[in-house]
This record gives sequence, structure tokens and C-alpha cells, in this order.
Amino acid sequence: MAEMNDMNSSEKLLAPIAVFDSGMGGVSVLKELRKLLPNENFIFFGDSKNAPYGTKTKSQVLALCREHLNNFLREGCKALVIACNTATSAAVWELREDFPDFPIVGIEPAVKPAALSGEHPRILVMATPMTIREEKLRRLIEEYEDRAEIISLPCPGLMEFAERGELHGKDLNNYLCKLLSPYRDKILDGIVLGCTHYPFLKDEIAAALPYPVTFFDGAEGTARELRRRLEELSLSAPKEKKGTITFRCSLPGEEKEALFGRLLNE
Repeated sequence: MAEMNDMNSSEKLLAPIAVFDSGMGGVSVLKELRKLLPNENFIFFGDSKNAPYGTKTKSQVLALCREHLNNFLREGCKALVIACNTATSAAVWELREDFPDFPIVGIEPAVKPAALSGEHPRILVMATPMTIREEKLRRLIEEYEDRAEIISLPCPGLMEFAERGELHGKDLNNYLCKLLSPYRDKILDGIVLGCTHYPFLKDEIAAALPYPVTFFDGAEGTARELRRRLEELSLSAPKEKKGTITFRCSLPGEEKEALFGRLLNE
């Protein structure tokens, strides 16, 4: 935290906000952040080299998150958004304990708005295997299971389609039709997209079902929480300033960074 402490007050306001994900999925969160906080500077880091996080152990994901956070602190970032459900589940509490004075905002599957969207709705939570296993999601489901029928569905391999930029096509359609075949006749009221990669696949998920369904994801709530934390700590950027976005990727080459930019503006 030395870098932040060495800044004067105006420099702190202009310092960037770090946003990271296991790859390109967090761009779906970055869209909401930019929409709500257009004056802020963002650094988006996609750790595509180590993707997917959802099949790693909790200790592996935690070690990666600690490494990323230390790098962001050395750069003088003023806040961190973990734009990855798996990384949030595995690491957010530990990182907050390590750096109690540094604002760290995570993301969680939008189980609450989905469960409260109707009269005991039937909700499917699609997420990576690790997010499904973690206690954080189990507690969230238990909190609202009296308000809705909530079904957890691990989706191994789904985020890799988005990570490759394969947002449409026969292979993706075949994967989703097989994955969602048990729910073609048992009608769902809503689907919680419990991985930040999945919003980019929303159209194909919808096409795999023979009926319309409402989608929920946690990006908007994450953006609101970040705004609240910045205001609480008097760290909001000046309103007259237009923010910037810098893309970075742990894989060499410019292809991934170009994909990040394309998805942001899609």
C-alpha cells in the first residue's frame, strides 16, 4: 500500500481501478462499471494464461489472486474488482483480511434477484464446477431456497468457448443442447449466469431451450457496490474527467487484448 500512501489526494482520485478475471469474461462486468462510473480509469487484466480458474483448487486460485493484487498495489491502483465468480468465492475474504484498508469488491451469482423475481420461481444457476462447490454459493442458495426452487448446474468447459471468442456455432450449440436437455420439458423461470464469461453466450443459451427464459447476472450489483465504496472513502474521480480503459492479458500477443476491446463495445 506504500504507493497509494505516497500519493497526494488529487493523485489518489485519478488512480486506476484494477479489474481482473481468469480471462475475457470479466469484460461483461467492466461494461457495467464503465456505464455507472464513466469518469474512472480502469486497468482490465485477463489471466488467460491460467484459465480456467473453475477447475483449479481453491489454494491455486487464492495464490494467483494474491499475486495479481500485489502487482496492482505496486502500480498504485486505488481499488480492486474481482470480476470472476470463481476467484471471488476462493479468495475475496482472504484478500480483504490481508488488506483491510484497501477496497476490494467481488461478484456473486445473482441468486437473490432471481429468487425474488416471482412466486416461487424455478431457477437454474449455471456456474463453473469450483463456484458450485464453494461454500459461498451454497450459503447464498440456502438463504433463498424457501423463496424459489434453485437448481445448481456445473458447466465444465463452457467458459472456454467464450474465452476463445467462440460465441456462436455448431459445437457450442451441441454442448448447450446436451447440457440443458433435462430442462427442455421442465420449464425454468430464470437462469442465473454464475460466471462472468456466460453473458457473452446468453443468446446461445436461450436458443438451446424451446421457451423464453429470464437471465440474471451480478455485474450491475458489483458496479453499484464499487461506486458505494469509492464514495464512502472519498476516492471517486472528478466528474468533469472522462475515464480511460487499459487492457492487459497474461498471454503474449495482442489477439486477446483486441478481443477484450471488441467485446466491450459489442
